[in-house]
Parts: sequence; C-alpha cells; structure tokens
Amino acid sequence: MIETLKEGIAAFSADAKAEKVGTVIEVGDGIARMTGLADCLSAEMLEFPGEVFGVALNLEEETVGAMILGDATTIKEGDTVKRTGKILSVPVGDSLIGRVVDPLGRPLDGKGPIKASAQ
Repeated sequence: MIETLKEGIAAFSADAKAEKVGTVIEVGDGIARMTGLADCLSAEMLEFPGEVFGVALNLEEETVGAMILGDATTIKEGDTVKRTGKILSVPVGDSLIGRVVDPLGRPLDGKGPIKASAQ
C-alpha cells in the first residue's frame, strides 16, 4: 500500500495555471458588464462560457463593458469570463475571398480552415 502511494506521488505533476477572470453582473442586447477585470485592455478579447467571445470596449473603474461576438443568450449573470490577453484581430489574405466567416474570422461555410497570410 505504501509503495503504491509513493508511486502515485512520484508520478504526480501539478500543472497550475494563473488566469485572470471576472464575473458577469449584467447582460442584455449583446452587451455584458463584468467585475473583477481590473487590468483588462481596450479591445481585448474575452472568453465567456461555451466558447463565446466578446471584446472589451467600456473600461470603467469597477466594471468592464463588452460587446458579445456570438450567441449572447447563452451568457447569464454570475458566469465567469476569462481574459485572453489578445487584442481583437481577424485573419486577412486572399484565402478569405468568397468565404463565409463569423466576426472573429472563423469559417462558417464548411470549406475547412482558412490559411490567412496575416492577422
């Protein structure tokens, strides 16, 4: 029994990762207000539950306002929102010609991934 525990302890690896998160306090009309994102940057992408993204636009002392770039009906008060550390950007290049994409440049037309020349 002790040997099994020693083996388990030896194989254990703690993968701790710090994330900057906040809490949704209000959502409506495609706009969300959050608290707890004191160091958020203007135009920074934020990730809501369900892989819905938003972009921080209104930086106030206690709250951050963000435009939701996806299905806002899935976001509710009390949800956790994560900072991505990335400023909003979308892929560009000739490979986008004739493609159908969402506001973040992700393909919606089922023709596979987009090979952009820049972002």
